[in-house]
Amino acid sequence: MARVTLFHTSDMHDKLTPALAARLHDLKESHPDSLMLDSGDAIWAGNIFWRRGGEPILDLMNSVPYKAMCVGNREFHFRRRGLTAKIGRAQFPFVSANLRASVPGLAEEPSLAASMMSGVMSFVRFRLDPIVVAVFGLSVPCITQRMLARKVSDFYFDDPVEAAAQLVPKLRPGCDLLVALSHIGLKRDIELAEQVKGIDLILGGHTHTITQQPERVGDAFVLHSGHHAHFVRKVDIKLKAGKVSLETELISLGKA
Repeated sequence: MARVTLFHTSDMHDKLTPALAARLHDLKESHPDSLMLDSGDAIWAGNIFWRRGGEPILDLMNSVPYKAMCVGNREFHFRRRGLTAKIGRAQFPFVSANLRASVPGLAEEPSLAASMMSGVMSFVRFRLDPIVVAVFGLSVPCITQRMLARKVSDFYFDDPVEAAAQLVPKLRPGCDLLVALSHIGLKRDIELAEQVKGIDLILGGHTHTITQQPERVGDAFVLHSGHHAHFVRKVDIKLKAGKVSLETELISLGKA
């Protein structure tokens, strides 16, 4: 039987303080092979403006350290310069499998695609010996192909469930644990679990929801961990013969 521990936060909205980051760091240190993950909307900036010099909360998240974060609507910007400014101070990857760059022929130019996406990736893999964990992101669609705003945007979003349906079959054979780090809300997370088979765990955000116990939908567990840095969720996962079981604990960080 193999075991792995994940920690999860979401929707911190710039409420992470140095003291709270230190608590997260201590939790992470107590489980050195664990992953600290966030489901987006951590930063101060809104959807249109960005903070000159970047977001200091990302320095705090670096200190924990976080290992991956989903692009939330606060992290997104419709211009490449804005997206880069918002996420540039992070020393961990941002993931969003349904974010697309609005450049014709981009698929044929991988180096240009990577540059345009400002470092955002569809997924990342981690080896926590002997387990391989794949983590992919899904973001709430701020701009879609049908919106007029698409004409002035460097980016648009595909439907997250449709994007997951295309990606999951490619990721599943190469990992032991497949995690969706999402910022699409609880209702759509349940829809994701119902429609896309092969996901083990959905760690969600956007609706500021707390699920006290994991909700089992099909083969996937769905968990939301609250907002404003009030809580971090610890998820202890056991894998045996391809089957996943888990225990969770919602840990209070104190009032932010």
